[in-house]
Formats: sequence, structure tokens, C-alpha cells
Amino acid sequence: QVQLVESGGGLVQAGGSLRLSCAASGRTFSSKAMGWFRQAPGKERGFVAAISWSGVSTKYADSVKGRFTISRDNAKDMVYLQMNSLKPEDTAVYYCAATGGMVLSINSGRYDYWGQGTQVTVSS
Repeated sequence: QVQLVESGGGLVQAGGSLRLSCAASGRTFSSKAMGWFRQAPGKERGFVAAISWSGVSTKYADSVKGRFTISRDNAKDMVYLQMNSLKPEDTAVYYCAATGGMVLSINSGRYDYWGQGTQVTVSS
């Protein structure tokens, strides 16, 4: 079992930055690929970024590439999402998720564990 708790969301002006954190509990965290997804009002939950168990491989949605950076610290059981140059269209609830294995995925169906989400609001 893996439990995930996100933090770091908030209100920021366009062009600003936020750093989301995801604290994981569970013995097998370091062996799981992790991801961030987001859901805006009236829209489906969509992929944002993912990272392999080792942190060597990452993948990003085209809409955030070059602005967001995913990272992890397996010694601290933490995953991060650094978000720069934020835009109003980045406004959403952001979710941290863990897969059942080591290989990263952009498919939400591959993720077995989810956090409760943290709200990010970007004002224009």
C-alpha cells in the first residue's frame, strides 16, 4: 500500500511559480514510477508529468514541457513538481499518483494509488 499526500498548491499570478510536493508512505515507494495529473472544472483528469522509479526517465505533457519539472527523492519518499511560467490554463486540481511498477506511464489507468489533490489557481 502507498498513501500519497500533496501540498504546495495555492493562488499565483500568471508568470509565477509554484512547487508541489507529494509525500508518500509505504515500503515500496522507491520501486514505483510516479506521476502528476490535473483536472480542471468540467474537464477530464489529464496527464501532466511522470518519472521512473529511479528518476532517470521523465515524460511531460506537451502543454507543460519546458515549464514544469518533475523530480523525486527516494530517500525522503517525496515527489515534486516545479511549475514555472504558470498560465491561467494551468488552473486545476493537481493529483500525485503511483503506479504498480517501475516504468512510467502517461495513462492514468496504470496508476494504482492517488492523493487527494491540491488546488492550483493562476490568475491573469
